Amino acid sequence: MQRKQKQGFTLIEILIVVAIIAILASVVLIGLGPTQQAGRDARRLSDLRETQNALELYYNAKGTYPAVATWSALSAAIVAANIGITQPLPNDPTNSGVYVYEYSVNGTDSAYVIATTLENKSNAVFTGYNAPDLTGFSGSVASCPAGGPTYCLTL
Repeated sequence: MQRKQKQGFTLIEILIVVAIIAILASVVLIGLGPTQQAGRDARRLSDLRETQNALELYYNAKGTYPAVATWSALSAAIVAANIGITQPLPNDPTNSGVYVYEYSVNGTDSAYVIATTLENKSNAVFTGYNAPDLTGFSGSVASCPAGGPTYCLTL
């Protein structure tokens, strides 16, 4: 009579495979860190451009920029303006950073600055970046250094 052998994996073999998978997963996650950071920075820049477009639509409809002090108030003002924007303005992708909006009146002209802090101080956006003139602005955007990490857009 021939005896059947059991087929399957031993506990040791399974543990070794799990350990190898864990090591490979950690190497991949560590390698993705800079890529994820660059992706979040790209989203921040895109969000600022989108907001800049919304502000210009608002200006065309109202003749001035929203005179509000916070990003959430800006978002509410743009949605309430009935200019075709029904969704709130985007927020920072990490929810730990903030987008900044500041409004200023210089004589009869109104102006704004929007800013964000990028994670990567050596981001390519800072190559040739000239920080805007922030005369008349005194809040948290009063400094947008040319070398980053704060990136500002103004009218």
